[in-house]
Amino acid sequence: MKTPINKLSAISVCLLSLFSFHETQANTLSQSQIHRLEQLETQQQVKQVVVEMVNAIDSKQWSIAQSHFADKVFVDYSSMTGQAGSEVAATDLVGGWQSLLTQVETHHLLSNFDIQIDGNNAQMYSHVYASHTAQNIPYWDIYGRYFHKLQKVDEQWLITDMTLLTHGQKGNLNFLQEVSQMQQADNSSNDAKSLVQKVSFLSEGEKVVGDLYLPKDFDANKSYPAIIVSGSWTTVKEQMAGLYAEKLSQQGFVALAFDFRNFGESEGEARFYENPKQKVIDIKHAVSFVQTLSMVDKDKVGALGICAGAMYTLMAASEDTRIKSVVTAASWLHDAEAVKMFYGGEAGVKAKVTQAQQAKKKYQLTGEIEYIPSISTTDESAAMYGPYDYYLNPERGALPQWSDDKFAVMTWEDWLTLDPMPSAKGLTTPTLMVHSDGAVLPHYTKQYFENIAASDKKLHWIDTELESPYHQFSFYDQVEEVNESINEATKWFNQHL
Repeated sequence: MKTPINKLSAISVCLLSLFSFHETQANTLSQSQIHRLEQLETQQQVKQVVVEMVNAIDSKQWSIAQSHFADKVFVDYSSMTGQAGSEVAATDLVGGWQSLLTQVETHHLLSNFDIQIDGNNAQMYSHVYASHTAQNIPYWDIYGRYFHKLQKVDEQWLITDMTLLTHGQKGNLNFLQEVSQMQQADNSSNDAKSLVQKVSFLSEGEKVVGDLYLPKDFDANKSYPAIIVSGSWTTVKEQMAGLYAEKLSQQGFVALAFDFRNFGESEGEARFYENPKQKVIDIKHAVSFVQTLSMVDKDKVGALGICAGAMYTLMAASEDTRIKSVVTAASWLHDAEAVKMFYGGEAGVKAKVTQAQQAKKKYQLTGEIEYIPSISTTDESAAMYGPYDYYLNPERGALPQWSDDKFAVMTWEDWLTLDPMPSAKGLTTPTLMVHSDGAVLPHYTKQYFENIAASDKKLHWIDTELESPYHQFSFYDQVEEVNESINEATKWFNQHL
């Protein structure tokens, strides 16, 4: 049976009690008995790693499951599939499970553990019974024995080998094929315009979920340049980031739009907390992820950011030379003076920073998150207060995946004290900036551009009659501005990737 965590804890307490007894009554225990007790404790540690791993799979806590594996794992399911075992990256292994089991409920029962310890190496046999169910598909059960090898690295046991020795199966033997066909049918209906793959990767141990847009005539035997696309603050991948990624894929690029941590389908706490430093880190991990894909030329990775996503992208590129080319559209760039223009002058900024500090303290003490609306035309405390149609219109950016009523108050300190302007002097990457006089803070985009260290840089200015900042929102989804930005980006990336 599956070993409950509380039972393991009870065993550990018992073992610790025995060790305490040993310390006070050393003369009553032989060295062999002491060694045996140490072996028992180590065996329980090894057993718990495997049990926690399968529990995490059943509960779809993919980042926890991956944390129990070494970076590379030898996996052998040949007794079930007939295909020889091979070494795979743990990210690919867990990512494959996540992709296949999205609509599948699993339940693993482990029993009859046989554990052998040899220094920092361990191996464990166990009986396994795994059941699988999915809507409208008959169940499938498989049973046999698991064989795991583990190594102790930095005081942590990690799984290095996993072999399934199948004894029998019950129910629908075509279960996996039917699940795969069901998911392909769903993807075909959802992605009629573009080839899109749901993907995930880890950023500082937390799961980040994205949509990977593939070129129309995608060939798995080819490698393509890849573009990391980042949208404005508070947004999710289905908004401007997804639109730009889709259009870039139509130009022959592999393009990734993803939910930053704390937003959308990605993990991260506190929810709806805009953390600029964390978003810069997420972009870097997105680069690491696409470089692992066989379809991507790892030396040809670029990045495109819209609005605040441009700010985060520029900062990431100034620190990460793996980003070989950068494009920004309607970049939001500010400093301590600029934020005063939008957030009530010096007094307004100071008040918001104080509110954020108090909200952070409350969250640390109670776990409670204070929210204000993301957008409003009536509530002046909203993060965005004004008639900004993109965020108010369901036909534009007011999508179900986005939250119009939750903006974490603790955000204000991180947002209002951020100054990306100095990063320009560290940016040696070829950079194209697309902007207009009607977009937000045009002077700051020009100032940043002038200070970019790269000699290979270009400023593309779009004419408009709209006053600042109202042209900003046209870059998010309006045909003329988006297409001009994509055309310029395509030429730039083709030249510099």
